[in-house]
Amino acid sequence: MKAQEIRELTDDEIDAQIETARAELFNLRFRASFEEADTGVIRTTRRTIARLLTIRQERQQVGDADV
Repeated sequence: MKAQEIRELTDDEIDAQIETARAELFNLRFRASFEEADTGVIRTTRRTIARLLTIRQERQQVGDADV
């Protein structure tokens, strides 16, 4: 998921995406511990989580500056 796509989401949708991505990452890591897994998918998922968290943090900082 690209940053521009994330910026078009609402705050609630971003939070839902973070939860979904974290659950997916957990499952990928769990599968990787028992069998060979595609490390590229794990890497992509981690980066997507980082993008989601970064944009959520940016929005919180902007919201705090307005107060």
